Amino acid sequence: MADAAHIPDEAETRARWGNFAWTAENAEQAKKIIARYPPGRQQSAVMPLLDLAQRQVGAETNTQGWLPVPVMEYIGKQLDMAYIRVFEVATFYTMYNLAPVGRYHVQVCGTTPCMLRGSDDVLDACYKKGMKKGATTADGLFTLTEVECLGACANAPMVQINDDNYEDLTFDSMTAVLDALARGEQPKVGPQIDRQTSCPEGGPTTLVEMVGENHDYRGRWDAPA
Repeated sequence: MADAAHIPDEAETRARWGNFAWTAENAEQAKKIIARYPPGRQQSAVMPLLDLAQRQVGAETNTQGWLPVPVMEYIGKQLDMAYIRVFEVATFYTMYNLAPVGRYHVQVCGTTPCMLRGSDDVLDACYKKGMKKGATTADGLFTLTEVECLGACANAPMVQINDDNYEDLTFDSMTAVLDALARGEQPKVGPQIDRQTSCPEGGPTTLVEMVGENHDYRGRWDAPA
């Protein structure tokens, strides 16, 4: 794919990551994760271990992190799992990065609901900041990827940046989010308009007489004391 991120040369990757090992803290965390599964079923821990490894790589490189081949091999050995099985998991889920990314991985949803509500404007805001799909900016700050549905269709258009969602975006609000991140600030997560989570703008529009009432565990609606 033309917009796929570049995977470094294997020799370069092995020189940098061939001696990968858990930090002391992550080694303990890995043990706890594996212990969640019955004996003989430790391979079920592959997904959380991949996430843990990606975060460790991210911490070491001041990026969101990625999964070099030696790191996936390390996890395979720990779980007595063939490398190709680990690789199959890592390539199936877009939460895992198979190539280096920047400090902030900007994943713009381009699926139909977001497209109809202005994802092109969101992408344009990214382009105006010098981003290109599948590439990392020269300062190492941003990597741009267009992805499929991220499950926040009611609040389209939206992006996921590292672990956070930013929703109800426009060109201007996306620009503001990127500017805040570039300054080292944490932008407001979630809707960028006046709404609570995915509730209607302006507050409830139905069952308004129940707002403020209490619902007990037996299923009755009781007015507050």
